[in-house]
Amino acid sequence: MKFIVNSSELLKELQKLSGVLSSGNTLPILDNFLFEFEEGMMNIVASDLETTMCTKLNVDTTDNGKIAIPAKLLIDTLKTFSSQPLTFLINESNFGIEINSENGLYKLSGQNAAEFPKTPIMSASTKANLNSIKFVNAINKTLFACGNDELRPVMSGMFCELSPEKITFVATDAHKLVKHIRNDFKSEFTKSFILPKKPLTLLKNTLNEDVDLQIEYNETNAMFSFNSTTVICRLIDGKYPNYEAVIPKENPNKLTISTADLLNSIKRVSIYANKTTHQIRLSIKGCELQISSEDLDFANQAEERLSCQYQGEDMEIGFNSKFMIEMLNNIGSDEINLEMSAPNRAGILLPLDGQEEDEETLMLVMPVMLNS
Repeated sequence: MKFIVNSSELLKELQKLSGVLSSGNTLPILDNFLFEFEEGMMNIVASDLETTMCTKLNVDTTDNGKIAIPAKLLIDTLKTFSSQPLTFLINESNFGIEINSENGLYKLSGQNAAEFPKTPIMSASTKANLNSIKFVNAINKTLFACGNDELRPVMSGMFCELSPEKITFVATDAHKLVKHIRNDFKSEFTKSFILPKKPLTLLKNTLNEDVDLQIEYNETNAMFSFNSTTVICRLIDGKYPNYEAVIPKENPNKLTISTADLLNSIKRVSIYANKTTHQIRLSIKGCELQISSEDLDFANQAEERLSCQYQGEDMEIGFNSKFMIEMLNNIGSDEINLEMSAPNRAGILLPLDGQEEDEETLMLVMPVMLNS
C-alpha cells in the first residue's frame, strides 16, 4: 500500500485527534492511529473506547486498505518537518511502514488494523443541528462547574436537555452550578442526556470556526459532525439530579457590581484566606460591599471595600473564593447581579451584559458557614 500526503496537513489533522489518546490505555492498539484508505480518501481514527474521533483527508493513493500507526512516534516525526510531501509505503504482510521525505527515510512498525476497536454505529438515533460558536460558548460557560467525584459519575458531565422551545446545558459539582439556555434552538422531541468532559474538551479545542454542527444521539452514544471531522462518545449512564430544586426562586437581596472589580478584589483577599476552606466573607451595608478573609492559623487577614448598588437588607454571607473566581472568570459579562435570600441559601450570579438575545446564563454558588 502506498500514499502521498503533505506533512503539515497530516500533522494538523493528527494534532486534532491526539486529544483522544490516553496515557494509561489498557489495550496497546489504542496507542495507534487507524488509517483507512478508499478511493483517494484517507480516514484517520483515534479512540480510547469511550470517545472516538475521526477525520478525513484527501491523499494521493489508488490503494484501498488500512493500517494502525504508532501515534506518538508519527506526531513527533511530523513536527520536525517543514511543509513537504511525504510518501508512505506499507507492507501489508508484516505491517512495516517506510516514510520517505525530501532528504530522509524512516522505518517503523505498525500494527494489524483488525485489532483496532470498531467505530460505534449510530442506530435508532435522533438528529439536531446547532451553530458551532454557540455550542462552544455553552461549553465554555458550563464545563468548569462539572464535578470530579468518581462516586457520582452523572455529575462529572454536562447535562443537555433538548425541547421544542430551547436547549438547556447544566453542570454542577454540588457546590456550584451553571445553567445555560439557548432559546433559538428547536428540537422535535424532548430528550436529555449527559455528555462526558473529554469529548466536550475536544470539541471546544477543535471547533474554532463558525460551522453547522450536527448532533446525533441515541440511548448510549452521541455523535458530533462538522466539516470532515466526527466525534462519537459514550453517554454517561444515570439520572441527573433535580437541579431546579436547588435554585432559590425568591432572592430579594440584589447586589449589582463590576465583574472585574469584584473578581480582582476576591483574588487579592483570598490570598489571606484559610488554605483549606478558601472562605471569604461578604458584608453588605447600604452601597458598600466589604470583602474579608482570615487564616487564624497564621494570623493572616485581609479586607477590601467596594462601592456597589444594593437593594435589600444588610447581610453577611460566606463563599468559597475559588468557586467565585471560577464563575466570575467564565460569566462573560462586564457587570453582574449577585442575588441572595439568606446567609445559608445559595447565591445566584447573573450577567447583566455580554449576552446574546437568545441566551440565558445563571450561575449558583453554595454558601459556606461563617464563624461569627
